[in-house]
Amino acid sequence: MGNIDLKDRKILYELDLDCRQSNSQIGKKVGLKRDIVSYRINRMQEEGIIKYFWTVIDTFKLGYNVFRVYLNFQDISMDEKKQLIQDFVDYKYSWAVSSIAGPIDFSAVIWVKNIYEFNNFLDKILEKFGKYISKKIISVYVQADEYDKSYLLPNDIKKSSRVKFTINCGQEKADIDEVDYKIIDALSLNARIPLIDLASKQNTTSQTINYRLQKLIKSGVIKGFRVGIDISKFDLQYFDVRIILTDHAYRKKIIEYLQNKPFFKCINTAFGYTDLEMEFILKNIDKLIEIMDDLNEKFPHVIRNYHYLKIRERYKERWLPKLF
Repeated sequence: MGNIDLKDRKILYELDLDCRQSNSQIGKKVGLKRDIVSYRINRMQEEGIIKYFWTVIDTFKLGYNVFRVYLNFQDISMDEKKQLIQDFVDYKYSWAVSSIAGPIDFSAVIWVKNIYEFNNFLDKILEKFGKYISKKIISVYVQADEYDKSYLLPNDIKKSSRVKFTINCGQEKADIDEVDYKIIDALSLNARIPLIDLASKQNTTSQTINYRLQKLIKSGVIKGFRVGIDISKFDLQYFDVRIILTDHAYRKKIIEYLQNKPFFKCINTAFGYTDLEMEFILKNIDKLIEIMDDLNEKFPHVIRNYHYLKIRERYKERWLPKLF
């Protein structure tokens, strides 16, 4: 874990609660002077502990639905695979494109406003690469509940709700204009960008930008401002676990049982693949097996099967579709 001490962990935790807090505000909460907070943040960026600052954008409120495409390959060369991946990366509405280790070889998360347009895109993919695809699954994203980064301060975990934010489909579309969209886009690339820089990009004042920003937050388009952390610096790994249940009535009980565990990162609701989609932050696969054994003991005969997916390589991750 290198030189990551308790003060660093507290700074990271505060950044994840709201990374647009000033260094002075963070300093008051963690017991450090502003300049020391600034130094530590800069150091953690240089060391790769902090990867980026990101904005939680509820794209459902912008009129999008979210589909996920899972593929398995057969008899595909490296050149053909690279071209398929590039076609997904180049697609304007792709959110995340990844190669996967596990029962799935490839995953793409796609924003969809027009199902016909999405179908045309997928048709072109299948026309070019269909003979190399042995299996295709389309999953429709319904809801995501994201939890705070309690693994940073496991001894101080909240015993109430750890839910940081929830996004879900079926919401009324928010009323935003092109300037709002450009503000969101800039924040999606750097959630800590100063108001004065946002104002300069839009040729307006900081006061105007702040007014629009507060309106976007109030409307729920922006759910929060967080920090991206390289968890390998903490000797931890992500495990994306997919569970098939024998009794769907236990789904909520399983979530309630897990949600106060510091290793529980998020729960996704979708249909078209599995019953439960959960992400954990753990030291190794042995810890995951312990959790699943514990769940099977706590809820006997409820879990029919499970597997986990691990991202091998992320080719694209963009939190908002490009406007043009």
